Amino acid sequence: MDIGTISLVLMMGLIVLLAIGMPLGMASAILAVLVLVMKFEPELLWAPWTFGDGILTGRPGSGPLNILAQKIYGLLTDYVLISIPLFIFMAALLERSGIAKSMYDSLNVWLNRTRGGIAIVTSIMAVIMAAMSGIIGGEVVLLGLIALPQMLRLGYNQNLAIGTICASGSLGTMIPPSIVLIIYGLITETSIKALFTAAFIPGFMLASLIILYIIIRTQLNPDHAPLPDPVPGEPQGLEKSMLFGAFLSVLIAGFSTALFLRALFFELSGQNAVQTGDPITYGTADYLPWFGGTAVLMLVLIFLVFGRSRTATGWAMGKGLVPPIVVIGVVLGSIYGGITGITEAAGMGALAVLVLAIFRGEASFDLVWESLMRTLKSTGTIIWVTIGAAALAGAYTIAGGPRFVADMIVGSEMPSMLILLVMMLILLFMGAFMDWVGIVLLIIPVFLPIVQRLPVEEIGLIGELNPRNVSIWFGVLFCMNMQVSFLSPPFGPAAFYLKSVAPPHISLTDIFKGFLPFIGIQILALSVLLIWPPIVELLL
Repeated sequence: MDIGTISLVLMMGLIVLLAIGMPLGMASAILAVLVLVMKFEPELLWAPWTFGDGILTGRPGSGPLNILAQKIYGLLTDYVLISIPLFIFMAALLERSGIAKSMYDSLNVWLNRTRGGIAIVTSIMAVIMAAMSGIIGGEVVLLGLIALPQMLRLGYNQNLAIGTICASGSLGTMIPPSIVLIIYGLITETSIKALFTAAFIPGFMLASLIILYIIIRTQLNPDHAPLPDPVPGEPQGLEKSMLFGAFLSVLIAGFSTALFLRALFFELSGQNAVQTGDPITYGTADYLPWFGGTAVLMLVLIFLVFGRSRTATGWAMGKGLVPPIVVIGVVLGSIYGGITGITEAAGMGALAVLVLAIFRGEASFDLVWESLMRTLKSTGTIIWVTIGAAALAGAYTIAGGPRFVADMIVGSEMPSMLILLVMMLILLFMGAFMDWVGIVLLIIPVFLPIVQRLPVEEIGLIGELNPRNVSIWFGVLFCMNMQVSFLSPPFGPAAFYLKSVAPPHISLTDIFKGFLPFIGIQILALSVLLIWPPIVELLL
């Protein structure tokens, strides 16, 4: 059977099976078998008694089925895949411990007298949580439990509150260590560390646009974010700024001291001796004066400018931010410091959160057990979808599907930017109906080869992308696209996560209505990536 007919049957079959409610993993696995049968042994469709006579079923352990089994086995035994349950476990611990609540309270202390401050705090907290675990659903639920009641109690505009929580809570897709980027890297054999590095600026650009929108909207419409009543005795104006400066000084002094001791250890232990590889990041003797000088300068500010009393007060007000910063330092610092790989960093992060919960007196058997059950359920869902979607993607690849689609699109002589726009529209459409795991496993193996065949000078309008970084740029572009899918009706998962913890009077219609301006912000960020692709290379 020709690949064009197979492609049409595959597309219609996937739509029908998902429409009747069949799980994506099972639907993909069924269609994978159907694709192989139609391509290599179509007579089975009308003469099933011929089973065992064709190229597909005649020699068990060989042929297309064996290639497919090897592909699935290779994916499931990839060492980096272990990082996914570890990041989910870390997020589950954060969600159930008081670390996130303390972080929210500390951020609120500094910004509670700012117009729209609680919404801004919510966005900043979402960025910090995204940098800790890279999980989406847990963030939306947690922010819905902590921030939504407070914003509604203070009279915040309901649409603003809803949109802020869900748009900010979805930032885990973009900000490293994003699980979406990990799966993309596994499927496309792209460096996950490079993907993380490339996603930093676009991710924080999107977060900044959300915060900027909140500030502008609340300044133009003060009634959308009323200021809370001042608390008697609460520091105001310059004094609060001085307290914040003292708190930052303590943080910078501690961080600089840790980096100084690290570099000193590498120097004294001889690990900085001349070697063939790259020098240890921020670990050479050249950095010792900088780190030591910064630590001394901060101590001077603490004792001679801010004073011990003010510093102690500032530390008490902001200490809830320290555990999240420690976790981020452990996870991302170990990756970019060249200490560990992605998987080991995930394990260290999960252990760090557990140790912090123990020191805070919040650890218990129930906390660990519930977190493990959440991890088991979430990981099981991802793995089954991965098996089914990998089987379908592998079967379609063996049948020649990606080459057929690539030849059809490239041969159409459409402008490169138009091809990319069509891809974005397809991804946006699929994202409204399908989970991101299925999309990255089913669609990306078809789209990426097409993008790699496009003339690199025709990709984008500003600047020129390095040909070696095309797959990295498309991965970041894909993740930005998935940001939109998390809010897109009718099945945007962020809406259902928030609905599970929202007050009864807030309907799904209300939630999707609150998403509209934030979807516009996400599309704006997506457009920046399309117009200016070299933005992903700024840190590479």
